[in-house]
This record gives sequence, structure tokens and C-alpha cells, in this order.
Amino acid sequence: MINVIKKNIIFILPIILIIYFSLNLLGGNRGLFSYLDKKDQFENLLEKKLFLTNEISKVKKINSLVNENLDKDYLEILIRDKFVVGKKGENTYIIENE
Repeated sequence: MINVIKKNIIFILPIILIIYFSLNLLGGNRGLFSYLDKKDQFENLLEKKLFLTNEISKVKKINSLVNENLDKDYLEILIRDKFVVGKKGENTYIIENE
């Protein structure tokens, strides 16, 4: 058995190396499947970054309206939304979904 392996080592070793590198090419940490997974994660992170950047700009805009130069119209909208407050003689209706 050992003599057969010694005679055929020229054929066996390249086959083993080809199988090893093929498996690592497809499945290792730096393989094709890992690359595709990391690419999807990167695209998801880019979308999340864009969403968070838009949210930050919205919050900055809201903060600019409620800064030292107080915008009374915007403040009235905030009070009406948060506390459901109306003016005297004004009917306020609250619609609730069941």
C-alpha cells in the first residue's frame, strides 16, 4: 500500500492541492460566499447610513426651529400634537383606530 502511494504521489499531491484550494476559494473566510455575504452587509450598512444621515438632518432642522429665535407657529404645532390642546371655543376631535 505504501509503495503504491509513493509511486502515485505525483498524481495524488496535485489532486489534494486542487481540492484544498477549490474549497478555500469558495468557502473560506476570504472565499466567494463570504465575499458575497460581506458585500450584502456593506450595502445594508450604506442604506442605514443614508437613512441615519437623513434623520440627523431632520433633527437638526427641528432643533433650528426650536432654538433661541423661537418660531411660534412651529411651537403651536408641537403643543397641539403632543398635548392635544386647542384654542378657546375650538372643537378638537381625536380619532382612534380600533
